[in-house]
Amino acid sequence: MRFEWRVISGPALTAITGFAAFLIDRHIAAVPNPAPLFVCIVALASSISGITSGLISAAIAVAASALFFLDHRALPGYDTADVARMLMLAATAAGTAVITGMLRQKWIDAFAADKQHHATSERLAAALDQVDIGIVLLDADTRAEFINRAFRDYFALSDAQADSKPPFVALMYHGRDTGAYELPEDEMSAFVTKRIEMMRAGDSTPINLNLADGQVLRFSCTALPDGGRMLSYTPVTDLVRHTDDPARADEYRAQRAGRERHLARLLRAAE
Repeated sequence: MRFEWRVISGPALTAITGFAAFLIDRHIAAVPNPAPLFVCIVALASSISGITSGLISAAIAVAASALFFLDHRALPGYDTADVARMLMLAATAAGTAVITGMLRQKWIDAFAADKQHHATSERLAAALDQVDIGIVLLDADTRAEFINRAFRDYFALSDAQADSKPPFVALMYHGRDTGAYELPEDEMSAFVTKRIEMMRAGDSTPINLNLADGQVLRFSCTALPDGGRMLSYTPVTDLVRHTDDPARADEYRAQRAGRERHLARLLRAAE
């Protein structure tokens, strides 16, 4: 059987304290009323092991006080003041046990709920890492609280960059600097500025983003109740590319090849 020291620690400490106070008062020196110390021990017992342990400690405290006040005066027995002190101790110790035990249980429940919420968030993050839709969650200050694996792969975003909680502006400029978008250089600044404005406004209008590697992502922004944003990048290459003008196929391929060369130069420079 497992030994639960927390359950008996409060009652044991109360009994030891009461017995020690009685012996010292009788054989060594006068000891003041130990009631305040008993209340502290009851609170400790309830905080460690709950209401039951606290109430047992309170009962022992009252019994120890009765022993302490026995024959404490010139006449044997108890007087009215002694009885009043023991009644006050009983009420105070019991109340302390109940209140402290309830606060302990409330804290345990809150901790369990927080742990469950954290576990759910981890499972959700793991699930979002398995989908091919890029997901970015922004807080109210437009900093990325979560970036899933698909987005990191689409835009060549390293784990260190993603985990640093970059702002959305930084993500847009990262895509520009790595040549991720299939856009001429002179249109890039206006494109980035427009995307940032739409995100801040919470504009949910879907937009197709042509990437330099030939993929097409459908971008959508959803405003969240806390002021944050959820950004999704859904791959729609098969639905969109077949509508490209065949007469401009060579132009598309040239643009993609140029972006790929630009990205290769950036990677070599980083090395």
